[in-house]
Parts: sequence; C-alpha cells; structure tokens
Amino acid sequence: MNESESFFGNPDPIFADKELLRVSHLPESDRIIGRDTELRKLANAIKDAQRGDTPNNVLVYGKTGTGKSLCSKYITRDLTEAAADNGVKIGVAYVDCFQESTETQTVRTIAQALNSPEETEITVPHTGVSTSDYYRRLWDILDARLDVGIIILDEIDKLEGDNVLMQLSRAAEAGKVTESTLGVIGISNKIRYKDSLNERVKSSLSERDFVFPPYDANQLREILKSRSDAFREDVLDEDVIPKVAALAAKEHGDARKAIDILRYAGEIADEHDDDTVKIEYVDEAHDREEQARLSTSQNIAS
Repeated sequence: MNESESFFGNPDPIFADKELLRVSHLPESDRIIGRDTELRKLANAIKDAQRGDTPNNVLVYGKTGTGKSLCSKYITRDLTEAAADNGVKIGVAYVDCFQESTETQTVRTIAQALNSPEETEITVPHTGVSTSDYYRRLWDILDARLDVGIIILDEIDKLEGDNVLMQLSRAAEAGKVTESTLGVIGISNKIRYKDSLNERVKSSLSERDFVFPPYDANQLREILKSRSDAFREDVLDEDVIPKVAALAAKEHGDARKAIDILRYAGEIADEHDDDTVKIEYVDEAHDREEQARLSTSQNIAS
C-alpha cells in the first residue's frame, strides 16, 4: 500500500444515512408503519401524564421485531413534548433489563437517566451505594425536577425478582414521591410473563395490557421503503426490498431482522466494490444476519 493512501478514502458509495437502518434509530411518525392502532392505545393509556397526573402502568407483549420498543420510545417522546406545552415536565428512563437485570442495576440506571445534577445537586454514583440509597435518590430526583417520570423496562422478564416492580408501581401510592408521580411501561416477548408475578405486583403493574401482532409481508415492505433513503439514489435494485420483506415475513414478521438484512446487503455490495445493491446479495446478507444472531445467543448462553 502506498504511504499516502488511506483505508478511509472516498465517501460511502452505498449509504447516504446508514443510521436509518440501525435498531437504535427512533424515526418520526410517518416512518412507523402498521402501528397506528397500537400507538393510539399506548397514548390513551398514559395520557393522564400530559396533565401531570399518574399514568396507567402498561405491559406490552409481542414477538421480537414487532415494534414494541420503537412504539414505546416514540409515544413517550411525543408525550414529553405535548406535556411541555402544558407546562408539565416529564422525564423518560429506558432500561434494557437484559443488560441491567438486578434490582440495584435497574434502580441506578433509572436514577441516572432522570437526574440532572446541576438541577438537583444529587449524585448517582456507579458503585458504593446501597440499593435502598439508590431508591432514596431516585425519589428525591423525581420530586426535585419532574412532574412525572415514565420508566420503560424493556425485556422486563429478564429482571431478577419483582421487588423493583413493586417499588416503582406503588411509589406514588406509598408516598415515596410527594411532588411528582410515575408510571411504568414493561415490554416482554413472553405473553404469559405476568403469570410469574406476585399478585400485588400483577394488579398494580398490569393496568393495561397490549399485544403487538407480527408484521405481514406488505407492512415489512413499506417499513423498508420508508427507510430506503438510507441508501444513495438509484443504488437499490427494485427486487431487493420485496425479497428482504418476504424472508422476514417467513420468520414471524420480524421488522428488526428485515432492517438488519437490508443493511447487511448494502455492506456486502460495498465489500464487493459494487455500486448497486443486488438481489443476489440478499441471501448472503440473510446468512450474515443469522450468524450474528447465533453469535449473540451463544454469548448470552455463556
């Protein structure tokens, strides 16, 4: 290789905005396909928070890639903006319970997400604090700077024990917070998750239950089309999106899988120095997605 050459040469010939094909990307409402009914139900369940009142606690069920996390994040963002117009301050904390599965980890993550040390003069250190102290700091943070806290517990079934659910779902009722209130949105792939809960937790946490159905092939196709501007103009062969949608539809309508395959197909085209994402790259992309998912599963098991 010539000394003057760089491994990072020309601008990406395939992607215009690759972030549109990331799971972490939170789109605008016009890019959320086939979930109008679910969004309306979620909005109705938590709408009291817009006025500073206690929202319903919600459990959301559905298979992987059915839009549960996406819709929960979007609707709480929309709620936060609408409440601000009413002079109501809402904070949202998102917890990946697969990563933060213990009671201490969960409460610490929530407190850190809702805190603003400049406002509250409260610190939430990563270590050296007891679980009960993390709770005290969380309640103080809520009362100091928010009218309502909304806590999204993704993969809620991965939590070790349900005491944190008891504490959160009954915080206002138990007087833990006096100047604020809070609500919980729990997300799970397991439709029978709540059967494992303590009866008291079940009654307070499961005030509203919603099931997200799998996407069909047409919806998957529209989802992918809505994100096709992730690619440069005229890069995608016209048969690519229909094939990706058909593959994902066969596997319980997983939109996350469909988006990953489309991204991988673009990366494979780039690796082949091809300026077009061809249908032949989709099968290779599907294999790569399967390998990535298998690797993740093996890491989880180990």
